[in-house]
Amino acid sequence: MPWSNQNGGGGGPWGGGGGGNQGGPWGQGPNRPRGGGKGGPPDLEEIIRRGQDQLKNVVPGGFNGGVFAIVGLLIVGFVLINSIYTVQPDERGVEMRFGKPKDEISMPGLHYHFWPFETVEFVKITEQQQNIGGRSSGQSNSGLMLTGDQNIVNVQFSVLYSVTDPKAYLFNVENPSDTLQQVAESAMREVVGRRPAQDIFRDNRQAIAADVKSTIQATMDTYGTGVSVNTVAIEDAAPPREVADAFDEVQRAEQDEDRFVEEANQYANQVLGKARGQGAQIREEAAAYKDRVVKEAQGEAQRFVSVYDEYSKAPDVTRKRLYLETMQGVLGKSKKVIIDEKNGQGVLPYLPLNEIGRPTTSGAAAVSGAAQ
Repeated sequence: MPWSNQNGGGGGPWGGGGGGNQGGPWGQGPNRPRGGGKGGPPDLEEIIRRGQDQLKNVVPGGFNGGVFAIVGLLIVGFVLINSIYTVQPDERGVEMRFGKPKDEISMPGLHYHFWPFETVEFVKITEQQQNIGGRSSGQSNSGLMLTGDQNIVNVQFSVLYSVTDPKAYLFNVENPSDTLQQVAESAMREVVGRRPAQDIFRDNRQAIAADVKSTIQATMDTYGTGVSVNTVAIEDAAPPREVADAFDEVQRAEQDEDRFVEEANQYANQVLGKARGQGAQIREEAAAYKDRVVKEAQGEAQRFVSVYDEYSKAPDVTRKRLYLETMQGVLGKSKKVIIDEKNGQGVLPYLPLNEIGRPTTSGAAAVSGAAQ
């Protein structure tokens, strides 16, 4: 071959044979001395061997015994990492030894327990919200309830609660959140079922929410869930969509009824006020007439008494005065003409026939007319 005769020996192009030049085309063989020269790269095997020697000096018992020590240190470190835990400010921790909870509750901060013999469960104690009914609920008909007047309403409400006993919350009930939702829904159905639909729609929501809250709290206390119900808020109450139009018609009819009742009451109040005013006026007029009649009677009686007093003082004068006044009153209305015989001689009697029908003011005027 062409490269066989270049150096007078075999060995291929790198001079691997036993002849003169054994360095190959680059002047040296493929195998370099270990450790290298000053300008050569470091040897990988030498680096590994030096690392092993240093490890033997550090680990007691040599490299073979140090493996178990390293494994032991790793296990101890893993156990320590899992034994230390942190409780956040909004949490409480409940430690368990072989699955049995301890009595003490871990407060916020750094804590230690013997893992894996002891474990810890965390519970959030801040206020949480549970939505029931409406779109937020998993069941589309969970908010449908029957009222006391046989109407169907769709109630959407929320329950705000907080955990007061973490140990009871974790171990007395399997799923406290689901239990609270079922209890709240049952309590709302019970309270709504005893009241008319008008109360849940707009008239008495606060009283309904208060009754539901007390019922939920009593039931959760019976179960021993360690939950405190803070607020029950009724967010929406509406009829089902299938009967919404009919319900709107009923509402409008009720509004018209209320309007007619108000108008009737207004008219009744107006008529009643006028009648009362007229009655008061009549009573006032009657009282005034009574006072006038009484006063007139008292005046007449007083006048008669005063006349009687004067008569008792001078009977003759009073009698004559009464006689003259009586005769004046009688003769003043009479149509007769009287002429004295002594003073009437030579007077031509004249009878005014056309004046007989007219009233005369006094007897003197009649005498004067007759004398003329």
